[in-house]
Amino acid sequence: MMNRKHLRLAGTAGAVVLGLTGMSACAAAKTSSSGSSGQVTIAVPSWVGAEANAAVAQYLLEHELDTKVKLTQLDESVAFDAVNSGKADAILEDWDGVPQKVKLYVDSKKSIEPAGDLGVTGHIGWYIPKYLADQHPDITNAKNLNKYASLFKTAESGNKGQLLEGSPSYTTNDDALIKNLKLNLKTVYAGSEAAQITQIKENYKAKKPFISYWWTPQWLNNQLDMVEVKLPPYKKGCDSDPKKITCGYAKTPLQKYIGADFAKKNKKAAQFLKNFKWTDAQQNEVAGMIADKKMSPDKAAETWVKANKNVWKGWLPK
Repeated sequence: MMNRKHLRLAGTAGAVVLGLTGMSACAAAKTSSSGSSGQVTIAVPSWVGAEANAAVAQYLLEHELDTKVKLTQLDESVAFDAVNSGKADAILEDWDGVPQKVKLYVDSKKSIEPAGDLGVTGHIGWYIPKYLADQHPDITNAKNLNKYASLFKTAESGNKGQLLEGSPSYTTNDDALIKNLKLNLKTVYAGSEAAQITQIKENYKAKKPFISYWWTPQWLNNQLDMVEVKLPPYKKGCDSDPKKITCGYAKTPLQKYIGADFAKKNKKAAQFLKNFKWTDAQQNEVAGMIADKKMSPDKAAETWVKANKNVWKGWLPK
């Protein structure tokens, strides 16, 4: 998720084939080509909540608007470059991780235009399992973490407590926070969202103490009772200098963006993407089908779409 002022899952520059993460563009809907509204390429970052957005958007575009959809996995910074150049058409979940590119492409060049609020509010923080908070009530305040750091020691963290992280491509403020708050912790990366979830679930099942970089919305929060550790409160501008950060993370209304040329040439699809807006719970429902129930993204989208016509029918352009 992310960083700049507000944390977000931003990533290393590069793109990989969506099939590597179980995401693939399904075949176009078997409908008549008459009235077709062309093709849309959606940039998808590497976490399952964003995959859920793309899966549902793809399903509806293909089955309701006869629009072929290509999904391409792109980290946040690269996604803006791709939409600017026309190699991609839409970003459905931006955590405000690259504000300089928003300023360049949206405000200055106007090659990208805002497509509205996704309806989901993102938040990053440090979380511990509730059973640990119940045992040590004062552990939920970051100023007391050194008192309990030994509980979090692992082979990877040495003589410090481990702060479990996800993918190395996720931008975080955690190393700066540890240093500036003088905490006896060390960031240790699981390698991916899936690997982090596996580690969290194993620790939780064994009732082991752990502390992890974590975020909402996240489908796993429906299964595990996690408690956020209180970092110093976020205030606007408190994270403007990454080296001096001592505050926690903001709550960020996630945004959508589309290419300006695409919006002119494919008005129906563009309007649909602008109208696409759902809740944290709805995103978690589809994400859980994909990550927990191991459904294909297309099947998860189909299942949700069939059960929620009253939600998505309002997204279709008039």
